[in-house]
Amino acid sequence: MLIQPNIDPVAIHLGSFSIHWYGLMYLFSFLCGWAILSYRKQSIPFTREQIADLVCFVAFGVVLGGRIGYMVFYAWPILLDSPLSLFKIWEGGMSFHGGLIGVMIALFLYGQKTKTPFFALADFIAPVIPIGLAAGRIGNFINDELWGRVTDVPWAIIFPAADSRPRHPSSLYEFFLEGVVLFIMLWIFSRKPKPRAAVSGLFLLGYGIFRFIIEFFREPDVQLGFVVNSFSEGQLLSLPMIAGGLSLLMWAYMRKKHETVS
Repeated sequence: MLIQPNIDPVAIHLGSFSIHWYGLMYLFSFLCGWAILSYRKQSIPFTREQIADLVCFVAFGVVLGGRIGYMVFYAWPILLDSPLSLFKIWEGGMSFHGGLIGVMIALFLYGQKTKTPFFALADFIAPVIPIGLAAGRIGNFINDELWGRVTDVPWAIIFPAADSRPRHPSSLYEFFLEGVVLFIMLWIFSRKPKPRAAVSGLFLLGYGIFRFIIEFFREPDVQLGFVVNSFSEGQLLSLPMIAGGLSLLMWAYMRKKHETVS
């Protein structure tokens, strides 16, 4: 039976100061995103300095939105009981859906600053977001967290922090679907010009579908359990993404068709 490697979640020890693998994954994803966006800058008239500023805006949106979203969506009672827990990032707890909202706010603010349409920015960065998702899921696996449900499949893994029962390596499923597969889909789709908002729509749709499916293999958050029947909080939060992605794709191509006819 496979066992989750006993990897120290702290990558670098510097006396009383330590750097965690999870933090390094965030740093890697932001640097990698900046490099790829600089390569793709022909799709938007930004200088390298403006792209660096955009990445900084997005980074703040991810961290702030991710933490606030986690406390609101997954730990509301704890937040009510101890509001200062919102700032205890070192204790863990980040939400993708909260981070997405944070990024949307960051893109709006940067769009106002540079007078750039919101969806022009969103379409620009959407193809690189899966890189951050993939890196984050590797961080989850190293931290021995976000385990899958108990199973007897041959590739099941025992996560010592959970118990001694074999489980789906759901964080690796997410790494593959939300990271690798979604990146390839968006990269190929965005190689040629597409109607504005179409790339953003495909990202929302793809992530929402992948996350909804993977949640069937992932152990629900212990403090919430199943929210509605056998559906988890992650699945409920993914439904608006699926609906929003479909709506954006339809709107983008209908608008293009209308403009062509006109």
